[in-house]
Amino acid sequence: MRNAVPDAPPVGDPVARRVAGRGVERRQEVYATEVRRLLDAAFAVMRDTGDLDPRVGDIVRWSGLSNQAFYRHFESKHALLLAVLEDGQRQLVDYLEHRMSAVGPGIPRIRRWIEGVLEQARNADAAARTRPFALNAARLRDRFPAETEHATDLVVAPLRDAIRDAGGDPRRDADAVYQLAMGTMHAHLVARTHPDTRDVAHLVRFALAGIGGAEGDGDRP
Repeated sequence: MRNAVPDAPPVGDPVARRVAGRGVERRQEVYATEVRRLLDAAFAVMRDTGDLDPRVGDIVRWSGLSNQAFYRHFESKHALLLAVLEDGQRQLVDYLEHRMSAVGPGIPRIRRWIEGVLEQARNADAAARTRPFALNAARLRDRFPAETEHATDLVVAPLRDAIRDAGGDPRRDADAVYQLAMGTMHAHLVARTHPDTRDVAHLVRFALAGIGGAEGDGDRP
């Protein structure tokens, strides 16, 4: 006689996969939230202390999580600092690309890129978050050479495209403008000063003249 209880479905059947998948998705969402809280905590501790090497205990305490949660996602503080560096640079890239997408190609986007970089020193909150990286720029390059080079490439990439569209040299001109804008921004962060609109306008004109784009000043917003 056939058993009245149906045979158990094979492992991996659609229902099992769907239910298990919901569990995985929930766990991934929880983990992603934990990572975001740890990254935000690291930024906050570095902002408050000006130290690029905060203690794990301070980060964990600020995040409201536990040491177990920290080491679930980061094998060391070194790994966290790399993630913080990448996160900060990607936020900057997203911000710059958003600003640049609102105007036409070429000169207007070069201007928007420069203004966006200097806004990191003009905006008080952005300046506080970025200052530890400015103070420790040489240390970061020495400690994480490949990662800082990659981060730089991400930031310069939209500038290269804009300079190419403007008829400039996308390598040499972009490198020069990057050094000029970033150097100016870092100098203000270290000195705890803020460039005013005239400072920004002068730097933009200087950069555009350097790549043969001074005639583009007429389309200034």
